[in-house]
Amino acid sequence: MAAAGKFNRSNPAVKRILQEVKEMQSNPSPDFMALPLEEDIFEWQFAILGPRDSEFEGGIYHGRIQLPSDYPFKPPSFMLLTPSGRFEIQKKICLNISNYHPEHWQPSWSVRTALVALIAFMPTNPGGALGSLDYKKEDKRALAIKSRETPPKFGSPERQSVIDTDP
Repeated sequence: MAAAGKFNRSNPAVKRILQEVKEMQSNPSPDFMALPLEEDIFEWQFAILGPRDSEFEGGIYHGRIQLPSDYPFKPPSFMLLTPSGRFEIQKKICLNISNYHPEHWQPSWSVRTALVALIAFMPTNPGGALGSLDYKKEDKRALAIKSRETPPKFGSPERQSVIDTDP
């Protein structure tokens, strides 16, 4: 990552984030792609595939992860940018792995772990959680199909490359 040199590498959060970036680039997932912003490694852009055997299958969902300054000791926040029928767009999502539930967060978890969990949470019952929606399955299916038609446009070329690429 070109901008890694401008961050304080002795900061434990920066060390951890750079380690996670390296690990994710050397071991990519078939289910998601994620990169920090060039200008702020505490903010990540991601694209996840809808979980298989669900109404989200075939969808590509984009979002943001904001890591706290004391990451990994505090949990990140998540926001989806693509309509899914499961999570509100542009609103922080309340999950067991998010900043809404710091008591559940484990410092051994990572951005990778969090994205795997986010994918797993998609087909679950929202139960009235903040940032959750409960659309009908057929509406979620229609949104999954629509999510592939026109990728959203956001930010820098690096950020856009995450959005434009299938995970």
